[in-house]
Amino acid sequence: MNLANEARLFLRSTRHGILSTNSSKFPGYPFGSVAPFVTDHHAEPIILISTLAEHTKNILADPRVSLLVFSGEEDLQANARLTLIGEAIEADKHDADLRARYLRYLPQASNYFDMHDFSFYRIHIAQVRYIAGFGRMGWIDGDALLASEFSPASNQLATQEVGIVEHMNKDHADTLCDYCRHVHKIETAQAEMLGIDSDGFDVKVTHPSQESQIVRINFANPIHDAQSARAALVQLAKESRS
Repeated sequence: MNLANEARLFLRSTRHGILSTNSSKFPGYPFGSVAPFVTDHHAEPIILISTLAEHTKNILADPRVSLLVFSGEEDLQANARLTLIGEAIEADKHDADLRARYLRYLPQASNYFDMHDFSFYRIHIAQVRYIAGFGRMGWIDGDALLASEFSPASNQLATQEVGIVEHMNKDHADTLCDYCRHVHKIETAQAEMLGIDSDGFDVKVTHPSQESQIVRINFANPIHDAQSARAALVQLAKESRS
């Protein structure tokens, strides 16, 4: 797997990072704080922030931002990490598909939509610095990270995702458990698909202790619509039960 694809899959697997903006209050200084996010179907981060937030004030003055994402907290310098730079552009918070996707991953944000001062911002990625581990690192152009096959023009999943997720959770909950056991060696009787994209899908696993975790399951090859998603999910189901 090339470094660009590996970096994109890593970004897909994360949901929290440190967002840095250029301070308008203290010009010349960066301003950073934690920021939950969800990647869209183009693999670009979507953040939900208030107009009262320092980040928003800074973005309105200068949309150039940086987002640092990492996995694990035990040894940050040894684990994979990714820093992207790009521009934060306001997105439509009334986009029903985008809103549904965001809330499946971050349901605690549901009350924010009742407040008029919260808006979506999409980070258009210009460059990425990805450190996969010792000796594997490099700068990646945003176009190389995202690849043309993930563009809205060739990807129908944004409008089809809700139907796929509802179908899998209603009719194939047992299969989702099989996926978790086959791919991650996790035994569970309660699994819920949260989202599906060209690279794979995410499943919320609830353990007997009622603690939950989100696991990422990648496809062998990218998918772009409901038909190719069905084929990939059926194939994975066969592998999980073999």
